[in-house]
Amino acid sequence: MTEPTPVTTIDAAAGAVTDRLGAATAAVPDELLERIAASGAGVRTDDEARAEAGRDWWPIAIDWAVEGAVPQRPAAVVRPTSTEQVAAVLAACHAAGVPVTPAAGRSGVCGGAVPVHGGVALDMTADAGVRRVDETSLTADVRAGTFGPDLEAALGAVGTGYTLGHWPQSMDLSTVGGWLACRGAGQYSTRYGKIEDMVLGLEVVLADGRTVRTEGAAPRAATGPNLTQLFVGSEGTLGVITEARLRIHPRPAAQDRRAFGFATFEAGLEACRMILRRGATPAVVRLYDRTESGRNFEQPDTNLLVVLDEADPEILAATMAVVDAECSPASGAATLDPALVERWLSHRNDVSALAPLWRASVVVDTAEIAGPWAALPALFEEVVGALTALEGTLAASAHQSHAYLDGACLYFTFGGRGPEGDAAWREDYYRRCWDAVTAATLAHGAAISHHHGIGLNRSRFLPEALGTGFEVLRGLKATFDPAGILNPGKFGLPSPFGPAPWA
Repeated sequence: MTEPTPVTTIDAAAGAVTDRLGAATAAVPDELLERIAASGAGVRTDDEARAEAGRDWWPIAIDWAVEGAVPQRPAAVVRPTSTEQVAAVLAACHAAGVPVTPAAGRSGVCGGAVPVHGGVALDMTADAGVRRVDETSLTADVRAGTFGPDLEAALGAVGTGYTLGHWPQSMDLSTVGGWLACRGAGQYSTRYGKIEDMVLGLEVVLADGRTVRTEGAAPRAATGPNLTQLFVGSEGTLGVITEARLRIHPRPAAQDRRAFGFATFEAGLEACRMILRRGATPAVVRLYDRTESGRNFEQPDTNLLVVLDEADPEILAATMAVVDAECSPASGAATLDPALVERWLSHRNDVSALAPLWRASVVVDTAEIAGPWAALPALFEEVVGALTALEGTLAASAHQSHAYLDGACLYFTFGGRGPEGDAAWREDYYRRCWDAVTAATLAHGAAISHHHGIGLNRSRFLPEALGTGFEVLRGLKATFDPAGILNPGKFGLPSPFGPAPWA
């Protein structure tokens, strides 16, 4: 498939691109690039390639792009096509002490793919494809650079048709390796799980070029700690994922939809909780507050719940029966037109308004957190209240996007505007919004990210979020990457290349 287009463009040919973060960068000797090229991996050092590899979809970088800046450019973009080439690249960079930032579709919204200290941007998108599908055991071996639509097309063409069931908003822009590196979630996660629930085993190249395989030979194992999950969510700081064995599903035979309205967001949360408590797992259970119900669905007088499921017809009927019972008039729910679900489906991946808002000096972003059901009503009220109270806020809202037996994800949206042309105000406001969301989340003992990951934007919060576990992470980093070359500047971890910006 074609490579993804960034949310806004940079005219690298104009020669005026600057590095907004201004971090210390490592020198990349010509002889190192020659050694990398000898491995067969593609090497680009032109301005256009470096500018594109210097950013992902981190929203504040849109603001910088308007001024001709990217977060940070690498010295070179390297594009391997095999595990052997990845291993050769990492071994060479490890020996030379040059940083390597793995990336693929660069669809992340937290700056995770930004090469903070320059060096080599490792573009994994040329190492793609489905190597093997086991229709009996329902597993597939997939290369890390495979984009979402290509994976679904390949699985759908096998036998009677299969699916991974992973449908993130970034589907067209993101890859299997990116999903795994950030512990991503698809919009149907209540039925199929998050990506960490779908992976059985990995092939990973370590910082010094050694290649390891983790589990995957059996559906479950009791062979010591689960090393697969050690690398899932590590965002390229512990190793480079090159292949994954994933659980797949037969394409569903039937689908059904519902829409309901609730007088309060808390009442809608309670209905979602009871649906999951009774064992029903509809693929989509999304609850929007009044602000988002009005903005997205023209339903400003209610808190809208959209429900969609796909499954075997008998399982589907049982699931929807539970949904109907828990969203009955007795629970305070009003039945609405299920065509509202189609409206969600047709607009769910649309982010076209993002760049125009930033160009109009409106600071806008989303922050997704996860918490137990018992904490969610208070978290909703506190975060929306804290965002609304910030000077310059135009709007603050939320929806519940992914639901599980023990809790759910709350997805907050904020927007604000300050003095015209005041870039410093915009950056300060952006930080204050994130501080407000994260402070409330940590105070309730909830997770500061559900599926977007940590990246650069959230790195300053990770030590507090992990507590004493952060020292364990530091120890793992020192063991797996003693030279500190893998995605330095992220997670709040020490780096041999200097302090990380945006701390």
